[in-house]
Amino acid sequence: MSSPIEAFAAQPNSSLPRLQPGDTVRVHNRIVEGDRERVQVFQGVLMRMKGSGASARVTVRRIAAHGVGVERTFLLSSPRVEKVEVVRRAHVRRKQLYYLRARRGKAARLRSKRYVRPEQTAVEQEQGPADQE
Repeated sequence: MSSPIEAFAAQPNSSLPRLQPGDTVRVHNRIVEGDRERVQVFQGVLMRMKGSGASARVTVRRIAAHGVGVERTFLLSSPRVEKVEVVRRAHVRRKQLYYLRARRGKAARLRSKRYVRPEQTAVEQEQGPADQE
């Protein structure tokens, strides 16, 4: 029998892709302004992952206008987080990439990993027989 607290606990979002530090991700976050809602996309490098299950949260960093770094932390089980897309993966050897805060420009680049998005593989499978002709 489940307790009343467990009934109200946030459920982990099962539609999220496998995330790891160094990934460049695009987080679709629902913003409520008065009686209107809109989806805001925040794209940047995943610097840190903390917690697991319903308490999992990620910190994403990007460089905004005028070279100012912006970091946002997202609770992955939040109903406000609609979708998380992995744009590219990078090879890193650390769990937390705080050293990126001190770097600017090309020095902040991460070595890329070979990564094919799941949507791309589905399209390639559909177009496969047509290419053989």
